[in-house]
Amino acid sequence: MPVTIRIPGPLRRLTNGEKAVQVDARTVGEALAALRERHPQLAQRLFDEQGQLKPFVNVYLNNEDVRFLQNLETPLEDGAVLSLVPAMSGGDQASDSTKAKEEATPSRGLIPDENLPPLSEEEIHRYSRHLLMPEVGLKGQQKLKAASVLIVGTGGLGSPAALYLAAAGVGRIGLVDYDVVDETNLQRQIVHGTSTVGMLKVESAKQRLLDINPYITVETYNTVLTSENAMDILPKYDVIIDATDNFPTRYLLNDACVFLGKPLVYGAIFRFDGQASVFYAKEGPCYRCLFPEPPPPHLVPTCAEGGVFGVLPGVIGAIQATEAIKLILGIGETLVGRLLLYDALDMNFDLIRVPKNPKCKVCGENPEITELIDYEAFCGMPAHDHLEGSAGEEWDITPRELAERLARGERIRLIDVREPHELEIVRFPGAENIPLSQLPERMHELDSSEEIVLICHRGSRSARALYLLQTAGFRRVKNLRGGLQAWAKEVDPSMVVY
Repeated sequence: MPVTIRIPGPLRRLTNGEKAVQVDARTVGEALAALRERHPQLAQRLFDEQGQLKPFVNVYLNNEDVRFLQNLETPLEDGAVLSLVPAMSGGDQASDSTKAKEEATPSRGLIPDENLPPLSEEEIHRYSRHLLMPEVGLKGQQKLKAASVLIVGTGGLGSPAALYLAAAGVGRIGLVDYDVVDETNLQRQIVHGTSTVGMLKVESAKQRLLDINPYITVETYNTVLTSENAMDILPKYDVIIDATDNFPTRYLLNDACVFLGKPLVYGAIFRFDGQASVFYAKEGPCYRCLFPEPPPPHLVPTCAEGGVFGVLPGVIGAIQATEAIKLILGIGETLVGRLLLYDALDMNFDLIRVPKNPKCKVCGENPEITELIDYEAFCGMPAHDHLEGSAGEEWDITPRELAERLARGERIRLIDVREPHELEIVRFPGAENIPLSQLPERMHELDSSEEIVLICHRGSRSARALYLLQTAGFRRVKNLRGGLQAWAKEVDPSMVVY
């Protein structure tokens, strides 16, 4: 019987752009087998050698997580729809079960009714539209003033979240980031502006938030969040917002919030797809219940590598701010126990139920992880650029060094690991194109006896490509440190930068 398998945006390049695949199947297992046969490239990424789904991919039949139930023999009715949901570094029907609704809403707001701070006459005037709403009212606005929210990341997601929380009157907002404002940020990171290019992001954001609302306090942490400092920063706040762009920090935040009993408001974006949820172990599942393990380092590019639709983080970041405010006030039905999926191209929102995993290693009945770990080692990737676009001194080659060696006529094979559409912006002279996403399947095209230099936009993807080649036995391979950006700066100023 005909069955539809929905393919999310991040995986469509492996299905030749197909948004949905039609197969004939009687069970979920037969449908997935047909999908593997139809698209072998997709199968290599999502299934193990035994044909089982890898732990960073979920399959849903309507609202039920089929992989979690381990029931691939579930029979399918005519016209059934399966949805693939992969982990994203950066979107079918809403559940109407009583249990899901009970899990989705905490029993009360996070801020006690006692000893709430008063509102000044100026604040009453400012927040008048809130005060008119019975769901908020005077007491609710006082709760917002008494509340504190930590936003980890002041980029695409952190920008709208911070702006709306400040405007709403959340009394204390913490900002964690270690980067500076770059001109390429301004396409989507709306808390920053041209006048703050070159400024620390946390200071740029603080300046804007206090301009929006001088009645709040903004605390800044110009640092990388790590296992060493997380337990010093997070306990000071009522709600934590995950506005990060990498898996090590996501798992760090999740585990810390489970240990501290705090709600984590999750958001992720990539190109045109977004995800949002609230992970609150007291009320429902945590992030590890949804994705027990991260995808391999080469599989999911960051927004800096794959791009992001400029308005997409505005939608997801605003949803994160909404959920934070609902948690503080104890109103409505939050996203605890549910995952919101957003496809900006199709303008489609889906809600799927996320069950709590009793075997979860962090929030399950018998947790194996009871303290923060080395998350970069766990994820097999850095949480940030220790050195911009570097694979380490032993494996790097600088732009000037490469230019000198090429000028001497040395035989060096140049491999550009960017995606093909990026070559339309600028090409590196003499370089072949093997995208990082295709490298595992095309490694046989390379000769380990040749000297190889890997190139990408900023040096991060080429560093990951180098790691893949290292593990396959390649030793005469180097990473162009800083990528095309550094080459344009140090060697060829005429080269287009993006």
